[in-house]
Amino acid sequence: MAAKLNDKQVKSLLRKGEPGRFAAGNGLYFRVSNEGSGFWVVRYTANGKRREITLGKYPELSLANAAAETAKLKAEVKQGVDPLAEKKRPDGVKIQTVNDLAADWLKNDIEKRLKHPQIPRRVYENDLAPRFGELSLNRVSPLDIRHAIEAITASGRPTVANDALGYCKQLFRHGIRLDLIKSNPADAFTVHHAGGVEQSRSRALSIDELKTVFQVFRDNSDQFTRENYLAAALLLVLGVRKGELIAAKWNEFSDGGKLWNIPEERSKTGVAITIPLPSVATDWLQELHMRACGSEYVFPARRASKRRGYISDDTLNHALAKLFGLKVRPGEPPANKLGEAGIEHFTIHDLRRTCRSLLAGAGVAGHVAERCLNHKLKGVEGIYDRYDYLDERREALQKIADQLTPIINPMSNVTSFRKGA
Repeated sequence: MAAKLNDKQVKSLLRKGEPGRFAAGNGLYFRVSNEGSGFWVVRYTANGKRREITLGKYPELSLANAAAETAKLKAEVKQGVDPLAEKKRPDGVKIQTVNDLAADWLKNDIEKRLKHPQIPRRVYENDLAPRFGELSLNRVSPLDIRHAIEAITASGRPTVANDALGYCKQLFRHGIRLDLIKSNPADAFTVHHAGGVEQSRSRALSIDELKTVFQVFRDNSDQFTRENYLAAALLLVLGVRKGELIAAKWNEFSDGGKLWNIPEERSKTGVAITIPLPSVATDWLQELHMRACGSEYVFPARRASKRRGYISDDTLNHALAKLFGLKVRPGEPPANKLGEAGIEHFTIHDLRRTCRSLLAGAGVAGHVAERCLNHKLKGVEGIYDRYDYLDERREALQKIADQLTPIINPMSNVTSFRKGA
């Protein structure tokens, strides 16, 4: 049996520079290459096959450290691990924290499965990651889940709390599927522990309520900015979805600002639609164009963001919640300005429902009102009726605008929308 190498002999072999492989014991060898450099290799047997793996270069890896790594490697081999096969595994399987798992879940599950993956991504990044995202997977407990969900519920967002709980269950189920964890810390919770069983909303504001609401908005412009005010006005008069409005770009408007062309990739129905704009809406857009300061977006992001150039999906929700005295961030909850004015709680989405109610009250035919809200027509009518009702929708939305303009613009002095803006 050849004698084991010592450090002095290793240095001597490297000085000589003669190519060869020299035993250092326990399957460890010092190899000198044809170029005269030295490195450590280990020979072992796994699954009945002789294998050889490189540990590192000398002198960066000393004899003592190479011997220690060899002992560790041999112990792993006895446990059925093939170090060479493990070395070839992709880096992507290294998931240690909840944030690591969430990134894999969003990329390999959510983005492939959902048309709008930004919604679960936003809930995770805003409400879940700050609570337990940096924890190791085996450190997350049901108490962490409860703490995160209760915080969302306390902020007056029961629907988001229910969604967040569902996303938690999906996230940790993904971890079980990848054999990274053995149990799901969110499994024992139901909607009763989050936002509660959701009822179909039917909240629509009356004309008298709208008068009060927009007065409160104007009286609290330091909390509810002018941009938020105009966004609420457009949502109410046009009946579009919040996501469609806040992501709008100036190049989507045509005919001197009289038409808004929502492309199919941003339409929830997946079908492009042209919105005929009442004259007052073009006036509001004129003002927003000046306030955008050259941005390509109608509602540009108010903070530097690498993710996107327009405002957050929560901006309008949070602004309205504050006026209802709801706590959306750490600190003392604000005063309930809308509640004090006698307004029952409503959400930004309820403005869209209010528009639909006003259309019905104005005598607009049901199928025209549904197209105003960019709803697909149902049944046989939806299959055969391909007419877009542009003129009818223009007339219908103008009726709503005429009814609401005195409420929203009590002393209007804005100029017309700049042509081609």
